[in-house]
Amino acid sequence: MGLLSILKKDKAKRRELRILFVGLDNAGKTTIVKRIAGEDLSKVSPTLGFNIHSLHYKGVRLNIWDVGGQAILRPYWQNYYERTDALLWVVDSADIERLRICKAELHQLLTEEKLAGATLLILANKQDLPGALSAAEIKDVLELKAAGTRHWRILGCSAVTGAGLLTGFDWVLSDIQGRIQLT
Repeated sequence: MGLLSILKKDKAKRRELRILFVGLDNAGKTTIVKRIAGEDLSKVSPTLGFNIHSLHYKGVRLNIWDVGGQAILRPYWQNYYERTDALLWVVDSADIERLRICKAELHQLLTEEKLAGATLLILANKQDLPGALSAAEIKDVLELKAAGTRHWRILGCSAVTGAGLLTGFDWVLSDIQGRIQLT
């Protein structure tokens, strides 16, 4: 039995997943995590470093790592890649000026060997704001053909209203369960 098989069986026994939330600063990562966790949204401040949230979703324990997206923190993202089951990349769909930077950072992440097996969900956040690009437009701007054979999806959402978030989490859980066999 190979090491990968042992790790998969161990993870399946624990019914536990590690989800890494990354994206540029002010994309809405922390707000999304707080919305999913049912926490107060009136007290959201920029993440300096990282926050860990553990919650149960559909019988599975999700360990969510919410990592700050400021330029000075991005070189440290690599410290959080180990054992990541899902990568949730959050995009501010209304911040058109920074989409070039967003694309470059995402493409860099997609080259990371430690993230090669992770499911990728791109959340095109802030769909509730005027002028926000649609998920399809974000897909084109980010040139997601580079995701290759990785399991990935892009969804429009709003951290403020909650629109699209459960659909995204359902897809991530379903995709991972199809590969790891959580029991």
